[in-house]
Order: sequence, then structure tokens, then C-alpha cells
Amino acid sequence: MQTAKKKLDVRSVTGNGIYAILPDLARLRMVVFHDWPYLYDGTLEYEEQYLAKFAAAKGAVVITAYDGDDMVGASTAAPMIEHAGEFGEPFRKSGYDLSKIFYCGESVLLKSHRGYGLGHAFFEGREAQAYALGGFSHSTFCRVVRPDDHPLKPSDYAPLDPFWAKRGYAPVEGLVASYDWKDIGQDAETPHAMQFWMKKL
Repeated sequence: MQTAKKKLDVRSVTGNGIYAILPDLARLRMVVFHDWPYLYDGTLEYEEQYLAKFAAAKGAVVITAYDGDDMVGASTAAPMIEHAGEFGEPFRKSGYDLSKIFYCGESVLLKSHRGYGLGHAFFEGREAQAYALGGFSHSTFCRVVRPDDHPLKPSDYAPLDPFWAKRGYAPVEGLVASYDWKDIGQDAETPHAMQFWMKKL
């Protein structure tokens, strides 16, 4: 792993440059989201459609991590107003101005490359984009809510709550959205509660 650590290259990708990395990003998401806590049983076709919509969002950014020529991690973000259809309603009900919220989307990182500070690099890169664009009062992301006694939860799973808190984020009571996807071993998509965490910028 020390060799891999020396070769890690973190990049911030914006604008039309995002389209060039979408195939690698889609494949990476398929691998990482298959594991707990997402248990995502998706398709490349859906991923490509979802990511194409993200790439078209004004102000979008992808923080990528490469080990040589291989993408081993990535983290997405864009102004929340660009995602209003999926996640806007709980913010509106809570009185937030969507135009002032910067949405830090999903982060995916191969297990083989965890523990090298890339989580911090992902947040720093996304927040830097928010500051560069200007006009945002808060940064936010959401996490899936799973029961502690879920049969597929690994016995050695360590939640990322302490890391997020160290970055200045905290869960906001009542700020919960719902998103549908197909879990491993299920026949159809089901709704999943997504708890938002926020930080003042």
C-alpha cells in the first residue's frame, strides 16, 4: 500500500471535463455502493443516466483520486438548487433557501485505498468549490439510515459519524429525504430514508 500511497493523485474536475470521467465514476460507484450501508444493486445504464444529469448541473465538481491510471475514489458536489427535484422538499419545509445550500453528493472510495486522508481531501475540494462559486451559507450531505440490527450489517462496521463531526457537520433533526433504489437480494426498488447533515460555511 505504501507504493499506492505515493502514486495517489487528487484532482478537481469541473465543467465539460466531468463527462470524460463518467464511465470510470459509474463503475466505481457500482463497486462501492454494493457494500454496506447502501447495499445497492444497480445497473451501469442507470448510473450513466444519473451521472449525465449531474454533469450537466451548473457549478458541479468531482474530486477524484487516482492510483496511476485507475480511479480509486471520487466525490461529487453541486449547488442544491440543481438537485431540488430529488432533495429540495425537506429543505423548503424547514425554511432554507435552496440557492444558498451547497450539496456534497456521494463519496466512493475503494477499501484498498482508505486510511490515507482522502476523505478530508474530498470535503476540502468540494467546500473549496462552494467558496469559489460564492453565495452559499451551508454545505450539506445525506446518509442512508439503516437499522442497527440489519442482517447484512458487518460486525466490524465503523460509522463515519465521528469523522463528519470532526469536519464540522451535524445531523439536522427533521431534515430527511427519501430515495428509491434496489437493495441486494430484493426484486424491486424500495424507499430509503436519507438523513441530512449540515455545516455553516
